[in-house]
Amino acid sequence: MTDAAAEPPLARTPLGRAGVVGALWASTHPGPTLVVTALSLALGIAAGVDPGRLLVLVAAVFAGQVSVGLSNDAIDAARDAAVGRTDKPIAGGAVTAGRALAVGVGAVVVALALSIPLGPGLVAAHSVALASAWAYNAGLKSTAFSIVPFLLSFGLFPSFATLSTSAPALAAVWASVAGAALGAAVHLTNVVRDLDDDRRTGVRGLPHRLGARASVLLAAAGIVVGALAVLLGPGGQLGAVRVAFFVAAVAVAVATAVLVLVRPPGRAVFRLTMVAALLLAVQLVVS
Repeated sequence: MTDAAAEPPLARTPLGRAGVVGALWASTHPGPTLVVTALSLALGIAAGVDPGRLLVLVAAVFAGQVSVGLSNDAIDAARDAAVGRTDKPIAGGAVTAGRALAVGVGAVVVALALSIPLGPGLVAAHSVALASAWAYNAGLKSTAFSIVPFLLSFGLFPSFATLSTSAPALAAVWASVAGAALGAAVHLTNVVRDLDDDRRTGVRGLPHRLGARASVLLAAAGIVVGALAVLLGPGGQLGAVRVAFFVAAVAVAVATAVLVLVRPPGRAVFRLTMVAALLLAVQLVVS
């Protein structure tokens, strides 16, 4: 009988340039990258950012999100491979972690370079947000403080638009509270789907310590707090649109909480929480 260990490994067909670019793009977490980029566009329009400056802002945010996604999958490549996540290009060997990390670093440079024409305030805010996100990828995700980068980065995010105007200023406190609540909900619910795989590879962030049910309940409560901040923060007369989005966000958050109390958390709970988070994001934009 032939010794299998002595047989040469199957050769992997080298990817062409287009294949490498596609693998890198798939490693950026395209969905969240595009959603956050679109949110920066919407917030910029709502803040009255000039079209030229708005284009630069959106490009800067896009580059920053590309860097965050690539660094996440590059740093997690060994852990993803250990739990069979070969659907991820880096873990599956379609592109090396070193190449992805190098492109991610380049994307950070591009993101900050694009921020410079929009003023020192945006450069500072974007630098803090990106450093926070990279710190999460590099190790904070495995600590009880895993939620902090999301609170910080998303809390700063509404200020990206207001700092990009011709009269730069930080966003209102209520907008920052809503942004932080959105970030907390994203973190607490996104991780729930991978709790078992994460535990197997030694990742024990705040959601892992709280457990799936408590994490979803905390996320739902955060969305309600954020929705209240957006409803009451701007002051003045409560318009029908503000009230409608508030009611919708709170209704979905409450439904999520009820569902997670009566049955084990599953994909439906995650989707409901994401719907509530999306409603909160839209509520923030239209206010």
